[in-house]
Amino acid sequence: MTDLKELLLSRIRDVADYPKPGVMFKDITPLLADPEAFTALTDTLADFCVQNGATKVVGLEARGFILAAPAAVRAGIGFIPVRKAGKLPGATLRQAYDLEYGSAEIEVHAEDLAAGDRVMVIDDVLATGGTAEASLQLIRRAGAEVAGVLMLMELGFLGGRARLEPALDGAPLESLLIV
Repeated sequence: MTDLKELLLSRIRDVADYPKPGVMFKDITPLLADPEAFTALTDTLADFCVQNGATKVVGLEARGFILAAPAAVRAGIGFIPVRKAGKLPGATLRQAYDLEYGSAEIEVHAEDLAAGDRVMVIDDVLATGGTAEASLQLIRRAGAEVAGVLMLMELGFLGGRARLEPALDGAPLESLLIV
């Protein structure tokens, strides 16, 4: 795991003052462009899904799609996008949640999740935990079970893990990198 962490960290670029002054943005595009690093990441995500008995993978908009879809394919299970409100056609389940300064809503197609599904949530960054927490609520409202949450990076100083742990209800939360 140490070799994987070193590989991933070596392919994540810090961009100062983006998207606003004082923010150190973690750019994963160099990781995605490197076939060795992206394959290692995809294999690790897929293995975690299989080990935890996931039958579906939820990817959170937008970078979560990039990580979750190939992991689902590699694990041989279905991929479900969770999108910002108003982006999916047809019947959806919607969940509101609070942000640092405001609120937002996410949606999933109502028919994509059902009783008996074990769903792994995958995203690139765990920051404050609001989006991930809302996705867990959506999964359970659809009648499915949460298999776990898997993040590429966790911004430990923002407290997202503490916010998310009660909503996990015993399901695992794994962050490959904590920065």
